[in-house]
Amino acid sequence: MEQFDVLVVGSGGAGMRAALEVGRRKGLNVALITKIFPTRSATAMAQGGVNACLNNVAPEDTIETHTFDTVKGSDYLGDQDAIEFFCSKCPEGVLEMDHMGAPFSRTAENKIAQRNFGGQSYPRTSYSADKTGHVILHTTYEQCLKEGVHFLQEWYLLDLIQVDGVLGGAVIWNMKEGKVETIKAKAIVMSTGGAGRIFWTRTTNPFLSTGDGMAAAFRAGCGLKDMEMIQFHPTGLGKTGILMSEAVRGEGGYLLNSEGERFMKKYAPNKMELASRDVVAKAIEVEIAEGRGFGGTGLDAYVVADLRHLGPEVIIEKLHGIRDLAMCFEHCDPLVQPVPIRPTNHYIMGGIDVVDYKTCATEINGLFASGECSNISIHGANRLGGNSLADGVVFGKVSGAGAADYAEKHDQINCDAELQACAEAWEGKFKEVTGRTAGRPVVEIRDALANAMWNKCGIFRDEARMTEALNEVNALIEDYKTCYVGDTDRNYNMAFVNYCEIGSMLTVAKAIVSGALWRKESRGAHTRDDYTKRDDENYLVHSIQKLREDGEYEMSTRPVVFTKYQPEERKY
Repeated sequence: MEQFDVLVVGSGGAGMRAALEVGRRKGLNVALITKIFPTRSATAMAQGGVNACLNNVAPEDTIETHTFDTVKGSDYLGDQDAIEFFCSKCPEGVLEMDHMGAPFSRTAENKIAQRNFGGQSYPRTSYSADKTGHVILHTTYEQCLKEGVHFLQEWYLLDLIQVDGVLGGAVIWNMKEGKVETIKAKAIVMSTGGAGRIFWTRTTNPFLSTGDGMAAAFRAGCGLKDMEMIQFHPTGLGKTGILMSEAVRGEGGYLLNSEGERFMKKYAPNKMELASRDVVAKAIEVEIAEGRGFGGTGLDAYVVADLRHLGPEVIIEKLHGIRDLAMCFEHCDPLVQPVPIRPTNHYIMGGIDVVDYKTCATEINGLFASGECSNISIHGANRLGGNSLADGVVFGKVSGAGAADYAEKHDQINCDAELQACAEAWEGKFKEVTGRTAGRPVVEIRDALANAMWNKCGIFRDEARMTEALNEVNALIEDYKTCYVGDTDRNYNMAFVNYCEIGSMLTVAKAIVSGALWRKESRGAHTRDDYTKRDDENYLVHSIQKLREDGEYEMSTRPVVFTKYQPEERKY
């Protein structure tokens, strides 16, 4: 059994920034567990940029404007005190990354370059060509190595252990050696990313985004907040769902339907292609549904992003990664052809319920959360592009500092018996699950989940379809109890890891559908055909779901925090 002052789970931008913050504290030892090699985390796939009011391109931009844009983008479901705190910390966070060596693109005056992004009043999205997340991740990793962060890679979180509402440790699956491990820790930071693979191939997320941290915290007694709020990025590549960055539109790319029309003028006449993501995604789906897409109206239909007018210099210098993806996966060169695109699942606005944005603490003492797996209530019903990397940079640091402060003030609780019992239960589960010779193949369950979620709880929703989706998810949860895995080996048994991941996906998917059924309104990314208006009187609240002892999900609400911005209709 290993022991650390702070354990960080997840090696994305938020997780590594949290570990770095703890690593800089003298007298504290910190470990980071990750199921992959650290620099392969989802943050590496974030292309477009990181938001901060630096005034490098727009001198008139202010932190207050960034705050209002984020509040408006959230469709007023974001907590305004947390958003003000976040926006005020963004400049410091980006400049820290710059000083640590992140190679940002530069203006002619050698300042960090900033571009336009959807839903924002000024160009405040700092970037490194179209590989911004990649450079932030690698820069943070280098600093973690410098500060002596102990990396445990290819370790998969199975469960968190708490005693009487106080966290004490974690039970882990060591993939390489094929055995259950236990770790004691005074504080744990969950930074495990999103759950986009619930939608399987219709997502921009990597294969590792399976909601493990959300599910583990939920099982440990933590609430999940606003899980119905799922962002669909407007521009996923047509065939694969791979991200085509918002930088394409930020640099001036057009969206065209099959009639050659820049259709966004009908939906957002002022912002056009640079309206917020939920507005653009819904517009594309309406165009396809009304027959103005290419290839009909089915799942293979698409509209196109046209970059040709930008010229080779802009595309090759600022969008070369996107060009590579288009050529590899759509077999078309943006220099000479429009690129097929369609909305794709991109981000979970909901997540682990953080109750103190100044420390990223949850209601379980010693448990902190940051990044996409958390809900600090800054994104509300719709996240602005560029605010995700900023979230990781800002709240990764805050969660690390919060966990470090907690570890300095508290002793390790005695949870040896609970850790041992949980470890033995997982060892028994491994033998039982991998020893089965019959049952529904686990990959069938995964594919059926994706179809139910995309078709019945996707961009457009209604009571009938979501009720069907919930029934299907519940049936899949039953199938999962006796499913067939088919590999009894211990070393690198990825079939068993996939089995665990699909368990997480089912847990999170049920929360998403349950929340979407409960929220009888349309707000931000949550669009209901049967309740088409925003209902501030009844639903201007956060949804909180908790796991009951009988396995059912219990719903409660919490008021949204307002400071100075009153709800008004969102127009772009």
